[in-house]
Amino acid sequence: MEFKAQTKTQQVLTVMLILAWVVFIGYMIEAGAILVSYGISLVNPEASKDLYRGLNLYNLRQFDFWYYSLAISFLVALSIMKAGVSFLVIRILSKFSLQNPFTAEVAGKLEKISYAAFAVWIVTMLSNAYTGWLMKVTGELHGNWLSGEFIFMVGLIFIISKVFRRGVEIQSENDLTI
Repeated sequence: MEFKAQTKTQQVLTVMLILAWVVFIGYMIEAGAILVSYGISLVNPEASKDLYRGLNLYNLRQFDFWYYSLAISFLVALSIMKAGVSFLVIRILSKFSLQNPFTAEVAGKLEKISYAAFAVWIVTMLSNAYTGWLMKVTGELHGNWLSGEFIFMVGLIFIISKVFRRGVEIQSENDLTI
């Protein structure tokens, strides 16, 4: 087996793949921890004082169980959706080749990442609206998860996917002319 020295770009891609796995696993652990904590809080309301990383929703749980459950649902949904985006990144980095970067598969996966990130942004905005409404109803703020600037990143990923799609078209045109 012959060992080839990796280029800097290949090394960066390898590190990014490892980081994407770490992020994916982290979000899945977060979703699981919140669900387990929520399950425990169903039996023991005191557990809602420290759900995950110091999150205290005890007063909300005492105020209205369904408001509490919806707040938890947003937290879990966002963690799972972010894990999904991370998994899509893992899939693209696993298949990416520097020798032939412009493939229909890569362009399609980039587009899927942009749509998934857009869905995360939509759910985040809904969560923020719900949090704002809860603030008015209960007088307690339970956090804004992401700001509106996130949409800029979504747009950027979408544009990159279109650039890759055009690269695939140009590459296939060149292949036909040879």
